[in-house]
Amino acid sequence: MREEWTAMAVLEDVRPLGAELERSYEVYVRGRLKFRVQQLVYVAFSLDERVMGFAFPKEERAALVASEPHKFQLPSESDLRFNWVHADLAALDRAEARELVVDAWRMVVPQKLSRAYDLSHPDGPG
Repeated sequence: MREEWTAMAVLEDVRPLGAELERSYEVYVRGRLKFRVQQLVYVAFSLDERVMGFAFPKEERAALVASEPHKFQLPSESDLRFNWVHADLAALDRAEARELVVDAWRMVVPQKLSRAYDLSHPDGPG
């Protein structure tokens, strides 16, 4: 049982990426931690830090949610207009959560920054 607990992602598994990824920074909005590039939010956490919302292509999100509904959920109806999906952090492992953050960041930065990240992190975000 302890192994399952340690495999679950928590906020602190992904928070360092908010400072590590180029042009990215942390903000708190109404008590919720968000990662931004300029004014674009690419990751946001619920107040209780159990749910991570992240940028994700609209045209692919239904398939993502259908493939693993225990992990991923659509955003609220008012947020369906955005490129956004929610994930239950406890259902993700650390590496998967970090990959989702990096992929969300890729959606809001120029391709040259994304390519530079790939070159400096050939094994992924770790």
